[in-house]
Amino acid sequence: MTTRPTTRPTTTGTTETTAGTTDGAPRRFAQVSVRTRIAAVIALLTAAAMTGAGILVYALESARIERAVNDQIEQEIAEFRNLRVDPNTGRPFDDVGRVLNVFLTRNVPDDDEMLVGYVRGEVPERTANRYGQEVLDEPDYQDALAELADAGGTRVIESPTFGETWVTLVPVTNTQGDGALVIVNFLRDEHEELDRTLQTYALIALLSLGLITTIAAFQSGRLLAPLRTLEETAREITATDLSRRIPERGNDDITALTRTINGMLERLDAGFAAQRQFLDDAGHELKTPLTVVRGHLELLDHGDAEDLAETRELLLDEVDRMSRLVGDLVLLAKSRRHDFLVLGEVDVDALTRSVLAKATALGEREWRLDGTASGRAVLDEQRVTQALLQLADNAVKHTDPGSVVAVGSAREDGEVRLWVRDGGDGIPPEDREAVLERFGRSTVRAGDDGFGLGLSIVRAIADAHGGVVRITDAEPRGAHVEIVLPDRTLGRDQPRPARQQPPHRPRQQPRHQPGPHIEETTWPRS
Repeated sequence: MTTRPTTRPTTTGTTETTAGTTDGAPRRFAQVSVRTRIAAVIALLTAAAMTGAGILVYALESARIERAVNDQIEQEIAEFRNLRVDPNTGRPFDDVGRVLNVFLTRNVPDDDEMLVGYVRGEVPERTANRYGQEVLDEPDYQDALAELADAGGTRVIESPTFGETWVTLVPVTNTQGDGALVIVNFLRDEHEELDRTLQTYALIALLSLGLITTIAAFQSGRLLAPLRTLEETAREITATDLSRRIPERGNDDITALTRTINGMLERLDAGFAAQRQFLDDAGHELKTPLTVVRGHLELLDHGDAEDLAETRELLLDEVDRMSRLVGDLVLLAKSRRHDFLVLGEVDVDALTRSVLAKATALGEREWRLDGTASGRAVLDEQRVTQALLQLADNAVKHTDPGSVVAVGSAREDGEVRLWVRDGGDGIPPEDREAVLERFGRSTVRAGDDGFGLGLSIVRAIADAHGGVVRITDAEPRGAHVEIVLPDRTLGRDQPRPARQQPPHRPRQQPRHQPGPHIEETTWPRS
């Protein structure tokens, strides 16, 4: 038999290829909806449980009925054997017929029991019963007596008239002859009562099964509602719109799955947004320098050596600016990656002093140390150094030669604070949030050709550490910009410290001596 691929629609509206057979095999069980499968499984389990309970009840009740009949038979036999003295004469019985007569007349059997006494050669004597002579004339009853005549015992017979019947024969023999006591127990009423009980149970079980199946279908629909919402949301999500989120209700496993999916969508949205922002920023900011480069190349006079030299210097300057811009944008794009930071235990005092030593090469300023924090903290030394040097570079751009620029650190209230303070123009309160955004700039001095990305890089590094950037006024004037990071210790759930390279300390230059102006600092992972 050959197979051929077929397609079928799925719950998400797409098609799925399955292997079908040429002889029209039935659909696979997997094609049935999950809701129907859950309801069907619950219905089958419930039906099996109720059926098993009914069978168990029937077996237990049947065994109870048999035990009751056995107890009744044993009681009658015991009473018969204890009858030894004739109540009329006060002497032991010497006649079989007299023994049977006294026992039958003095005993009151139950409604489902009949006692019969047989004496050889005489008509049997019996107690009153509704079946009466019908039992005595029953061929199966007579056959049972014939089988039990010698040794006694019990036989079970079935009759369409009186149902299941137990026939017990007790032989009696003395010097005056022999006979037999027959105990007949009718189980028809007991079985009919048990059958009526089971019929009632079956009706209630069917109604319960229908109710349970309905509730299971309804409840499974409610439980699977978030999955349907997830399916609908997945259909609506496109490469350009990842803003949709799945509603979270309750606190169960499906809610946990919903939170996980929402977290995934959040990360995808953030990643795509960062990519779009990177492309938009790069396209927007590179347009001007590329236009400048193109214009000067079109106007370049190849025969004029002086024009060639001037154009070369101008183009190299524009290429440097584009390189700095691309480097800053790449750094901002990387700031959302999980491997952006390499955490390790860092001595805060040594870090602060190292940053100050490196910053002195940025310009002729009165560099000061505002104090340092003691102990070790968990952070990325290279990224924090990069952020502090960026703050120091901004301070140099907004101060005059000889102005105070201070670097410091402190540890208090579960936070590690690192700052740069200057005595320059300061940042107006209304511009402090804007300057932390990409390409956000406040009032700048003439000749400042920055892109407005410096403080946004500082904020990205702080955010990656779980910290913030605060801008306040310095005393008596200027700006005080600090990076506030959570004071953490290295635990089992945190990465082991990265191998730290000894910090490179540039040659200390004499204070108030002009040093090289560093436009761009390159770090190993930026």
